[in-house]
Amino acid sequence: QLQASGGGSVQAGGSLRLSCAASGRSVSRNAMGWFRQAPGKEREFVAGIGVDAANTWYADSVKGRFTISRDNAKNMVFLQMNDLKSGDTAVYYCAVRESYLFSSRSADFGSWGQGTLVTVSS
Repeated sequence: QLQASGGGSVQAGGSLRLSCAASGRSVSRNAMGWFRQAPGKEREFVAGIGVDAANTWYADSVKGRFTISRDNAKNMVFLQMNDLKSGDTAVYYCAVRESYLFSSRSADFGSWGQGTLVTVSS
């Protein structure tokens, strides 16, 4: 089970840090990802991280502003979001893949958190 938290309302240019806690199992050997879904839009990939936390991937739209990280000892994944823009407004979901391999396809992720809402006002 995944529990995402840390969402909220922030002005453009601000920062938020999302957290995702896994319970009931270890995800230290799994690739993890953050996705988001804005109103009226499809769910899209935001960032991914491999078993080796040095391996990270980002959507072009967030590259240089967002940073994904993980703490395997705590069974958690994080998304640091800086310089937020109104276009970042969405419900953010963390997900775990039943593989150590990276993927940006939501269909490749089997377990999802409940989502946390991020609202950025301009």
